[in-house]
Amino acid sequence: MNVRRRLLTGTAIAGATALSLGSLSACSGASDKDGKPQVVASFYPMEFLAKQIIGDADVRVETLTKPGVEPHDLELKPRQVGDLSKADVVVYLKGLQPAVDEAVGQSEAKHKVDAATLTSLEKHGASEHGHEHEGHDHGDEGHDHAEGEREGGHEHEGEHDHDHGGEAGGDPHVWLDPTKYAEVAKGLNTKLAEAYPDHEADFQKNTDALVTKLTALDKEFTAGLKNRTTDTFITTHAAFGYLAERYGLDQEGISGVSPEAEASPARIKEIQEIAKKEKVSTVFFETLASNKGAKTVAEDTGLKTGVLDPIEGINDKSKGDDYFEVMRANLAALKQALGAR
Repeated sequence: MNVRRRLLTGTAIAGATALSLGSLSACSGASDKDGKPQVVASFYPMEFLAKQIIGDADVRVETLTKPGVEPHDLELKPRQVGDLSKADVVVYLKGLQPAVDEAVGQSEAKHKVDAATLTSLEKHGASEHGHEHEGHDHGDEGHDHAEGEREGGHEHEGEHDHDHGGEAGGDPHVWLDPTKYAEVAKGLNTKLAEAYPDHEADFQKNTDALVTKLTALDKEFTAGLKNRTTDTFITTHAAFGYLAERYGLDQEGISGVSPEAEASPARIKEIQEIAKKEKVSTVFFETLASNKGAKTVAEDTGLKTGVLDPIEGINDKSKGDDYFEVMRANLAALKQALGAR
């Protein structure tokens, strides 16, 4: 996560809200300029779910985080704050974008959907282990970690914990686990049907189709990551704790909290030792943040670099045009790095 968050203060947000609502006082209901109802999503994973569920229904979905913007750094403009208050539904993930959390709390939107309440959040450290190293089989461990019975990660000495500031200190990156993402989709379907009851049947049909695709993706990951030579992957942004748990992998974050932070000499040495012991070949960076840290560690450790995308946004550097394409690109990258056959 980029720790350089530039948040609007409560006073600024309140002022922006008043300004926006004042200019919109003649509007009634929660429709956009074309007369269509509005759903406002905080960032790409929420936008993608909303659009998949809504489908062809006459409901417009907009996002607060434009392509190419690192979502943790989002600054809300007065117009965006106003959009939140006039929206029918606001879909966000509390704990990921504090500026959005604060603005949503002050908005007058009738339906506020916090995706973090639609599944269970867990705490993850910069080092997240999906299983014990000793005596395990690389074949089918991925689904042995039942909900609520998964192992927690540990924190290396001198390393920052990867706590994104969720309400209970939980890691919000649930969309990187297709199974948990499906849980969020089901919950969002219920909330959208409450807001737009005339579309309930269509929303349910679209949700069922989406869950089927997510289930298939989960099976692709399970099958694709069998017979690997190592379980460990190294990444600048420790966003893959849920993915690691789901498929029995070990995530090692270089700097934990910030993908742009420089790793300490002690951490680089530790990463080098882990890479040698666990036969790691690749250091992963992401598309919306600087890859300087990954390149530094790769140079110091003699490892290759690659992209593992946390899919917090889609831009021209993304290895795909939507969630499913980028997740499959992530799977291909992990298979190569982990020596999966």
